[in-house]
Amino acid sequence: MQPPPILGQDTPSVFETMHTLTLYSHRLSRGRAPLWLLEELAVDYQVVWLDFGEAMKTPTFTALNPMGKIPVLIHGQAVVTETAAILCYLADAFADRGWIPATGSAARAAFYRWLFFVAGPLEAATTAAFFNWQTPTTTVKGTSGSGFCGFGSLALTLHTLRTQLQSQPYLCGDTPTAADIYLASHLQMDISYTQTVAPDPVFADYLQRLLSRPAKLRADAH
Repeated sequence: MQPPPILGQDTPSVFETMHTLTLYSHRLSRGRAPLWLLEELAVDYQVVWLDFGEAMKTPTFTALNPMGKIPVLIHGQAVVTETAAILCYLADAFADRGWIPATGSAARAAFYRWLFFVAGPLEAATTAAFFNWQTPTTTVKGTSGSGFCGFGSLALTLHTLRTQLQSQPYLCGDTPTAADIYLASHLQMDISYTQTVAPDPVFADYLQRLLSRPAKLRADAH
């Protein structure tokens, strides 16, 4: 792995040194999940660590992501933002490493289902819980408030995940995928940091299997 460059005024054009994978991230962010997957893939990569705030609003960085947010992955001429998209892109780009199920398989369908379940219902439900947002009983249209929300409720979202993980060791079966890296990273934050998810034996067993992986430990050592 190459030493990380420094993002600043003297940084060359982002397309001048595209011979490797570059992840823009922060050590306490959702970018931990792509970093973990990069370690699992055992590919050559570099990390550019950015502070929250002005460092993410510079013209150099907003040329990559106008949102001024991390993580951002650069791979050749490809620029990928959004954690779920980065994980899917990496798993697919290095499909021979086994972090995405075979195309056309039932496991591949499950991979997409659960990857975007985390990005959608789980992300929305835990964010609402963290900020104590209350779902109204009815919308301004007179329809069900919980029915309008994609996640329904945090309890329903967690029940859905728990049901899946009670039936098999990983989201897509007996083998972990990039979707598991996403879920495990999310649950770790939800339980230990935001405390929007209460400790649960099913989730605890699941996290034990994933968070003790050597690649996860290497990623955490960054």
